[in-house]
Amino acid sequence: MIDDPFLAHGATLTIDLGALAANWRLMKQRAGEAEAGAVVKADAYGTGIEKAVPALAAAGCRTFFVAHLSEAKRVRSAAPNATIFVLNGFPPGAAELYRAVDARPAIGGIDEAREWSQQGVGACALHIDTGMNRLGFPFDSLDDAGVADAIARLNVDVVMTHFVASEVPDDPVNATQIARFRDVMRRFPDVRHSLLNSSGHFLDDAPRGHLTRPGYALYGGNPTPGKPNPMRQVVGLEARIVALSEVKDGERAGYNGLWTAKGPRKLATLSLGYADGIPRNAGGIVDWNGGLGLVGGVPCPFVGTVSMDLIIIDVSDVPVADARRGAPATIIGGPLTLEAVGAGGRTIGYEILTSLGRRYQRVYRD
Repeated sequence: MIDDPFLAHGATLTIDLGALAANWRLMKQRAGEAEAGAVVKADAYGTGIEKAVPALAAAGCRTFFVAHLSEAKRVRSAAPNATIFVLNGFPPGAAELYRAVDARPAIGGIDEAREWSQQGVGACALHIDTGMNRLGFPFDSLDDAGVADAIARLNVDVVMTHFVASEVPDDPVNATQIARFRDVMRRFPDVRHSLLNSSGHFLDDAPRGHLTRPGYALYGGNPTPGKPNPMRQVVGLEARIVALSEVKDGERAGYNGLWTAKGPRKLATLSLGYADGIPRNAGGIVDWNGGLGLVGGVPCPFVGTVSMDLIIIDVSDVPVADARRGAPATIIGGPLTLEAVGAGGRTIGYEILTSLGRRYQRVYRD
């Protein structure tokens, strides 16, 4: 029997629920008079629905957005009185399931609209596509008689659209989408309007509407790339050093030997890998510097490819007292922001968050 749970895991994931709540309050402030909801899809961006939703509800959040009905069921258990929207539409034949959970789909097609209204399930969101070309009624279809009739039969609570590039303020698609959504707001004056995602809260020209949908920023992601992050860090990740070795000049390390030592180096092996959500592309190889770990505050580059369960790092510059078996290495935290970790893995912070593994010892603090 293992008495110390930390000894049973190779890495510890710390989730700061107080920071999560503070980030929501900041987004509420940015939303002005609009209600600020919270996007908690993908297991609350990897932080855990059962922990994140109560923390957000305690901070004052009353409306949650998920991708699938299975997620809505979990949110309903965690927040019995919440309003829950399912963003990925309304699958055929699912009306009774939505009724049982008291969830509202985002209706974005004529067949969905007809089935939802025929089933008489209740309120829904109306999704209008203003440029993403992914989900929603095409903006240009709103004058079609059949579309207009199908929409008129719905009990629409919120009309919404989704930004294509709100994190890039000077991208002209933002102005196009804002203009189109203002037209949508005029067409549907008697329902609530929802436009703003995380980065949208920082677009001065975007209408606040009645309900906003922050997601990534709640979990510490930077909604203003290229500028200081206004959000507090929510997630921290530390792994253990499980082995140390010394290599000579010219020796190779990792699968397929894609890293070669330039002079004598001291290496440490960490107990986590791509099975834990660290991208395989974060490996330090011949043509890519890859990711970093912090040992004793010293940046240590990844060495070779990231393995399923292990990562090698170069600890040659770390004091001996810090580079020892059992010592921690920070993988996410401090200067290793979600954006930095994503860049090291040739991906984005969103993917880092939503890929957080299930083998970590999870520690929640408030």
